[in-house]
Amino acid sequence: MLNDFLKKVEDKSLKIGVIGLGYVGLPLAISFLKKGFKVYGIDISEVKIEMLNDGISYVQDVSSEDIKKFISNGQFKVSTSYSVISKLDAVSITVPTPLSKSKNPDLSYVSHAVQNTLKYLKNKPFLIVLESTTYPGTTREFIVEPLQKMGVKIGEEVFVAFSPERVDPGNKKYTTENTPKIIGGYTDNCLKAAKSLYTKVIKQIVPVKTLEEAEMAKLLENTFRAVNIALVNELTLMCDRMGINIWNVIKAASTKPFGFMPFYPGPGIGGHCIPLDPEYLLWKGKTVGFYNRFIELAADINANMPRFVVDKAIRVLNSFEKPLKKSKILILGITYKKDISDLRESPAFDIIKLLNSYNAVVNYSDPFHSKLLFEGEMYTSVELTPENLSLFDLAILITNHSSFNYRKIAENSKAILDTRNAFDGIEKENIFKL
Repeated sequence: MLNDFLKKVEDKSLKIGVIGLGYVGLPLAISFLKKGFKVYGIDISEVKIEMLNDGISYVQDVSSEDIKKFISNGQFKVSTSYSVISKLDAVSITVPTPLSKSKNPDLSYVSHAVQNTLKYLKNKPFLIVLESTTYPGTTREFIVEPLQKMGVKIGEEVFVAFSPERVDPGNKKYTTENTPKIIGGYTDNCLKAAKSLYTKVIKQIVPVKTLEEAEMAKLLENTFRAVNIALVNELTLMCDRMGINIWNVIKAASTKPFGFMPFYPGPGIGGHCIPLDPEYLLWKGKTVGFYNRFIELAADINANMPRFVVDKAIRVLNSFEKPLKKSKILILGITYKKDISDLRESPAFDIIKLLNSYNAVVNYSDPFHSKLLFEGEMYTSVELTPENLSLFDLAILITNHSSFNYRKIAENSKAILDTRNAFDGIEKENIFKL
């Protein structure tokens, strides 16, 4: 059966399903479409499906022109129904893997996608690839074991693989196609099937020996970043007490051509990966009696950065003999990362919440969001005119969008707290660094 599958891949008669049409799934679907495959997209959001059918992209890295083209020519079909899986030969599952309120893995989206895939699975051979970030053992537990209970011959009738997503929203250099892709298969045939398909759209495939190695590799990538960000955040707290400019320290250390990689402090960590993925590793370790103290400490340091930002804001205002209470605060940038519209886990929201608890008067400015509903209150993005900037007692730079005119902001603001070193090179006494 493997040869039958490989033949369909080669002649592009293979019908592919992508479950979860978000920041990962939609660019993946477009990559397959551009290579001539017919793709069926599935998402539980009726709003997303309606937008796609209208030729509108809601993902920054995917153009509406591409959506219109592939929807109109019938190559890309999207729906909220899983019944289409009965017509398919392969699915890639790219659904969210959030955390519960108690910081435990929430795999309800994965479970829902897998259950419906198995419910409608008819064609054999068939490939199932899980791309959602998760703890080691998930693919085996949620896909392999249910298939075995159904009496399916894995590696012959159905191929199972895990291939972690590596998406960096807004990155112009590294896209779905040119970012190396890790793949782990349940059997050798599973790996061959998955490699044959992904090789058609991705330049470099990195095979690993097991499903668990592939799952663990993804968590290592993001935990590495989380821990190193925590290290530099902790050094920032120390340098703040010692009166040392951490940004100049990092710049100096970065001149070493070996053995050093720069990481930068900030107001907190955002996005889906860095705040969440280490928690999956932390949780999995506890299930086998292992406690990742390093990861737990890093998570604690990073989670407390928004509070440090507000404490620093209080000190800045005190230097102008102003209390935080009733002071007018302008948040510059509310997305978790520069030059993208993604709000997931943005530290801006923790900072706004803390500022509100001190009865400050908070507004924001962000080129990607003209309006924002937060905790029942509607905010409107402030236009950064000289007149508007002069109204605020303090501007706090959270997201260093390229479209901000930093010199104009510096010249017209009473005081600025820069959490990203965005005002580097502008020497003014009203600019305070994190």
